[in-house]
Amino acid sequence: MQQTYIRPSRAEDADALARLDRETWSTLHSVQPRPQPPYEPFFSERFGPRDHLVAEVDGRVVGYVRLGLPTPLAVNAHVRQILGFVVAEEARGRGVGRELLRAVTEEARRQGARRLTLRVLGHNAPARALYESEGFAVEGVLPGEFLLDGQYVDDVFMGRAL
Repeated sequence: MQQTYIRPSRAEDADALARLDRETWSTLHSVQPRPQPPYEPFFSERFGPRDHLVAEVDGRVVGYVRLGLPTPLAVNAHVRQILGFVVAEEARGRGVGRELLRAVTEEARRQGARRLTLRVLGHNAPARALYESEGFAVEGVLPGEFLLDGQYVDDVFMGRAL
């Protein structure tokens, strides 16, 4: 695998990002149903290119992270939340996710945030280990919050100071 390039997303990334979402869909990290045609556009009024960083290897999009506000409240404006995080199967275990996580942490700082938070499914051990290795700590757990593939799964809230 060549060097990873992390950059802000562009409107023309929409198809590649939508395809990546469909290819990587799993109950390991998603509580949404498997995407079915006709597919929704990747970018929306709520989340556009401005809210995403993408990872490229050899000119191909292999991952993204979505950063946003956890609430619309002014009293919460100092916090940013990771609202989506995907790495292509063939790029996993090669540092792409770590580079995206470090880049989004820097972007949150650049935006003036003092905290960065995320939610992860309790059974997603690889993601949880990555987040912990990058300074995130478990700040709360909603036990059995989701029923996925016949199993109750915890919703784990993690955060870190910036």
